[in-house]
Amino acid sequence: MKLITENIENVEYLTEETKDGKKNYTIKGVFMQADIKNRNGRVYPKDILIKEVKRYNDDFINNRRAFGELGHPEGPVVNLERVSHMINKLYQDGNNFIGEAKILDTPYGKIVKNLIDEGAKLGVSSRGMGTLVNKNGANHVKDDFYLATAADIVADPSAPNAFVEGVMEGKEWVWNNGKLAEHEIDTFKSRIESAKRVQRAEVGARAFRDFLKKF
Repeated sequence: MKLITENIENVEYLTEETKDGKKNYTIKGVFMQADIKNRNGRVYPKDILIKEVKRYNDDFINNRRAFGELGHPEGPVVNLERVSHMINKLYQDGNNFIGEAKILDTPYGKIVKNLIDEGAKLGVSSRGMGTLVNKNGANHVKDDFYLATAADIVADPSAPNAFVEGVMEGKEWVWNNGKLAEHEIDTFKSRIESAKRVQRAEVGARAFRDFLKKF
C-alpha cells in the first residue's frame, strides 16, 4: 500500500478567549471529499470514506487519541513528539467530511498558535494508506484504504482547494505484527517477476517470509 496525502486549504482557524485570558484555538472545515476528482487526479468513493470515517471515529476520536502533526510527516504512523492538535469531530455532510480539531499546548501546537496569531495561512492534509486503480483517467482509491489521521497542519499558499504533497508516495508500506513498516519492495518484486509462472506462488511466499525477517 502507498501513503496517500490530500491537502485542503479552505479551513477556518478560530480563537476564543476564556475568562482567565487564555485562548482556545480550533480548526474547522472540510477535511476530506468524496466522489470528486481532485487536483491529484484521485477519487475517493463515498462508501469507502463513510466506512473508514466510522472506523476512525470509533477507534480514535471517541477514545480521544485522534492526533495530527505539524508539517508533512514521512510515514503513516503518527509521531507523538510532533503532535500539534487533537481531532474531536469528523462527520459527513454530502460529499464533504467536516472536521474539527483543538490545537494542543504541545511544542508543535504552540508553533501553530503563534502562526495563527501572526496571520499565517494554513491548511490541513489527510494522511492514509491504500492502493489505487485507474478508471476513466482518474486514480480511484480502493476499499483497502486506511485513514491514519484526518488532518495534519500544513502550509502551501499556492493550493486553491485540494492538492497533493506526494513526498512519500514512491514508498510502499505493509502491516507487520500490527505495525506499519516501510517496505523496500523492489528486490522482492524482481525475485517474483523473474521466476517462472509455475514457481511464482512459492517464490512469492518465500520472498515475503524473507522480507518479514528484516523487522
